[in-house]
Amino acid sequence: LAFVLRSLSSCRVLVVGAGGIGCELLKNLVLTGFKKIEVIDLDTIDVSNLNRQFLFQKKHVGKSKAQVAKESVLRFCPSANITAYHDSIMNPDYNVEFFRNFQLVMNALDNRAARNHVNRMCLAADIPLIESGTAGYLGQVTVIKKGQTECYECQPKPTQKTFPGCTIRNTPSEPIHCIVWAKYLYNQLFGEEDADQEVSPDTADPEAAWNPADAAARATASNKDGDIKRVSTKEWARSTGYDPVKLFNKLFKDDIMYLLTMDKLWKKRKAPLPLDWTEIHHLGACGTGLKDQQVLGVQGYAQLFHRSVETLRSQLIEKGEGAELVWDKDDPPAMDFVTAAANLRMNVFSMNMKSRFDVKSMAGNIIPAIATTNAVIAGLIVLEALKTLNSEFDQCRTIFLNKQPNPRKKLLVPCALDPPNPSCYVCASKPEVTVKLNVHKTIVQALQDKILKEKFGMVAPDVQIEDGKGTILISSEEGETEANNNKFLSDFGIRNGSRLQVDDFLQDYTLLVNLIHSEELEKDVEFEVVGDAPDKAPTPSVPEEGKNIANGNKDSAQPSTSSKAAEDDDVLIVDSDEEPSSSTMEASPESSNRKRKHHGTDTDDAASKRKRLDQQPADDDEDIIALD
Repeated sequence: LAFVLRSLSSCRVLVVGAGGIGCELLKNLVLTGFKKIEVIDLDTIDVSNLNRQFLFQKKHVGKSKAQVAKESVLRFCPSANITAYHDSIMNPDYNVEFFRNFQLVMNALDNRAARNHVNRMCLAADIPLIESGTAGYLGQVTVIKKGQTECYECQPKPTQKTFPGCTIRNTPSEPIHCIVWAKYLYNQLFGEEDADQEVSPDTADPEAAWNPADAAARATASNKDGDIKRVSTKEWARSTGYDPVKLFNKLFKDDIMYLLTMDKLWKKRKAPLPLDWTEIHHLGACGTGLKDQQVLGVQGYAQLFHRSVETLRSQLIEKGEGAELVWDKDDPPAMDFVTAAANLRMNVFSMNMKSRFDVKSMAGNIIPAIATTNAVIAGLIVLEALKTLNSEFDQCRTIFLNKQPNPRKKLLVPCALDPPNPSCYVCASKPEVTVKLNVHKTIVQALQDKILKEKFGMVAPDVQIEDGKGTILISSEEGETEANNNKFLSDFGIRNGSRLQVDDFLQDYTLLVNLIHSEELEKDVEFEVVGDAPDKAPTPSVPEEGKNIANGNKDSAQPSTSSKAAEDDDVLIVDSDEEPSSSTMEASPESSNRKRKHHGTDTDDAASKRKRLDQQPADDDEDIIALD
């Protein structure tokens, strides 16, 4: 250890992320003796960061996190040599050769997309990676070393949960359904329209099985302005001049009355109750308590809806013709709109309404960040870094920080690192995966965007069909294969049993994709990864101390180092309803659940895998907490 401490001044390390964990980590590194540090983060400082990201002050709001963090840390150790990049770690400039410049990489990220990428770059460069994450009072740190430990993607992670469109549009039953609907509505009215985010009643709902002709005869929707017209929501709103009253009556009266004509939906459900702008003045206005924690009455939310629509309309006018707004939970008018619209819909469907604070937490999908958790995790990162730099990989551990002491009075629980998963489609010697899809319905663009990029985390894939001709299906070179984008896979002779070789040269990653043609996929399911989560995910075994943890991470969003709109490094964010991911380093359950599963098996090596630093008996599994 003394030798390591002496050599720290010449050790070159990379810190990815300069938010909550990143700030604590940078401070710890310079105070430990590290002198050559490079830090990268694309985010700028927001006022909401200041309660825990202590390297930043009010005067820094709007400035680069990486640059300000560098300047602040240099005050602790002026002799340190720190390089800051206000950039995305997924920028092609940061290639494998860039990663090979470091002896160690430390992640302080907030989402799976960025973690996947850094994981692959470190594997390609054969550089040790220390992964970490926090979620409220929970935290986790682990070490990833090519060929010796599991990589970040070795264990299957449950796919992000989504809600059927007919549930969002026709039959919401939980507040989150109404909040998702309100966010969709914001984009339909003021942002970038997305056909998958339609908010009007879904006449194709298979459960309704209604007769449109009969229902139309029974419909009592108003024929005045604001009546339902099956046109683009944004076009209709523009035609009314974004009139708040007309919008209100369309969304909460006319659309609801239209839904009521789909009478089969309401045989076993409580039917929705339409709202009329002219009749809401007697329905209650204000709540009590702190402003953000008040639950306003229907009148109060109607007034908030009216004000927010007027404000957002003004913002659109200021931006000019064809402008679009981007929803941001920290933008007061946008948050007002979603809070009001979601609560009015909750009232229509007889749900208890929520405060602005609750709606913001669900709409922004935030787990509150705890400064102390960040500090503990950052300290553990440095301890694991010292062992890693001293090549003591047998001493490295995955460490869980629990919310409260377990039965053995421990908050910190170390677990031995698992070896690589031989079937991992990232770090196996010959990565291979099988995908089930309909070759007659799947277009090349969907293969590229939804399967290769979104599901398998590639950045710039090149795809070649193994057909004996070397047919190039997708090229990362701009313009080379764009003509293929809207063609079906079957147009290229792809059928059941076809194989694709996929290369991502940025990640130095090659994946062999075996295709299975199927015409029996579930409704709204475009493809399935055979053997993928949740099918292979372990059955959770949740101890009492983990049961009150609520949510997880922002997997589908762009990483904080590659998206200006991304969130704080230490805050884990989900897309509306996703449960905590498995085997992630984001203080989530998979690693711990999986370890419980191994621990409870009868295999000879189970006990050896579960060695603690204090050599506790192998059957004493309360040392490992499953984070729910």
